[in-house]
Amino acid sequence: MKVSIVIPCYNERETIEQIVRAVTNAPVADKEIIVVDDCSTDGTREVIETRVKPLVSQVIYHERNQGKGAALRSGFAAVTGDVVIIQDADLEYDPQEYPRLLQPILDGKADVVYGSRFTGAAAHRVVYFWHMVGNKLLTLTSNMFTDLNLTDMETCFKVMRTELVRQIHIQENRFGFEPEITAKLAKLKPRIYEVGISYYGRTYQEGKKIGWKDGVRAIYAIVKYNVFG
Repeated sequence: MKVSIVIPCYNERETIEQIVRAVTNAPVADKEIIVVDDCSTDGTREVIETRVKPLVSQVIYHERNQGKGAALRSGFAAVTGDVVIIQDADLEYDPQEYPRLLQPILDGKADVVYGSRFTGAAAHRVVYFWHMVGNKLLTLTSNMFTDLNLTDMETCFKVMRTELVRQIHIQENRFGFEPEITAKLAKLKPRIYEVGISYYGRTYQEGKKIGWKDGVRAIYAIVKYNVFG
């Protein structure tokens, strides 16, 4: 089974090479790595050109900043694997956990796997209380519309059969992508599993980007894509 790893990236000069090397060393035999640079302005593009590009299958450059959803839309259009894994360009999610995420699909039990930061016994960095509350409220609200019992809708680690990804057109450009794809996947009624993962969260000083406005947009996206399609 060929695995496509899509890495959306915006202003991650300090971490992009490290995460790509970690993905390269992940215990998955057949994989392609696609990096989508969303018009970085901090020198990330130069790092990609000089040190990252030789390590990956493809680099896609956006000529204007559009957001994570737009970067993933570009990445999804380029994948050639049987399964897609979303990997953020920071160091919050560990590529060494790919086999755990892929196992339900390899076993023929799942079509989609979410990596949950709120289940399991793996290490979790203690960071923002209100972010945790916000994530759980958004997950609860999403579940009420989708009738799923996810514990972490907002997780980066989403693993999906490519045939499902091909059936979904992503409209959200920013972090509204998470509730949008969850709503659209739910309507396709695939077999969805969750797997507990580790989480090495970072602070705003370390480069975290998501904010309260993205939470408001997520609520809008939950209603829009569950009710209106």
